[in-house]
Amino acid sequence: MVVAVLGAVLAGLLVAPALRGLVLRYAVPEGEPWCTACPSCARELRGLPPTGRCPGCRERLGGPRAWLVEAVTAAAAAAALSAAHPGDALLLLWAAGPGVVLGFIDARVHRLPYPLSWTLTAGLALLLVVLELADGRPGVLLRCLLVALAAAALFELPSWFGLMGDGDTVLALGLGALLGRYGWAAAFTGLFAAMTLAGLWGVTRAVAALVRRRPVRGLELPMGPFLLLGALAAVLLQ
Repeated sequence: MVVAVLGAVLAGLLVAPALRGLVLRYAVPEGEPWCTACPSCARELRGLPPTGRCPGCRERLGGPRAWLVEAVTAAAAAAALSAAHPGDALLLLWAAGPGVVLGFIDARVHRLPYPLSWTLTAGLALLLVVLELADGRPGVLLRCLLVALAAAALFELPSWFGLMGDGDTVLALGLGALLGRYGWAAAFTGLFAAMTLAGLWGVTRAVAALVRRRPVRGLELPMGPFLLLGALAAVLLQ
């Protein structure tokens, strides 16, 4: 297990440059075009070093702090391979890639781009079908579908009033399907953990603003990172 976890950490560090590049590409405000090239030298950005500088002109391109994406990616990969069942590890590893990118993007610009959220959701759906049919448990797929629809509905209703984004619904759909593999109790645990973490984060930010005597406004919460953390916790607790 130790060797596997160390291998996961190494693999996470190897794919992190590509993930950092995706964060920069998609972390743009709603309505703006994706950032596909360095604004200074026009070099296409397919991957970025841990410093976040353009490989061509060495300009700092912004985005997450140095080595932060790499650390989170390595931790996510290690957590995925610590799962007891190989199928669980495979599902978590798939979710880790786009999940890390979505988490950073949502924290930065409060959106979950469709190209990434649907990639995560569609991949989880395909893996769940293959794994459950291979295990001879087609009935579990029905539960996955029901949990996915319930989770998506939970986030779709607030989106009608502008309280959530459509990307939150897509992410909840995929993570709901994942949690459905473990039962309704696991799904409730994952969603409850996500809501609790989001609430604690919101309260912490509000208190910090009051302590610094700043207006308590602009405290919109990015739900993506909390949904991902809640799902991860619920799976690892099984």
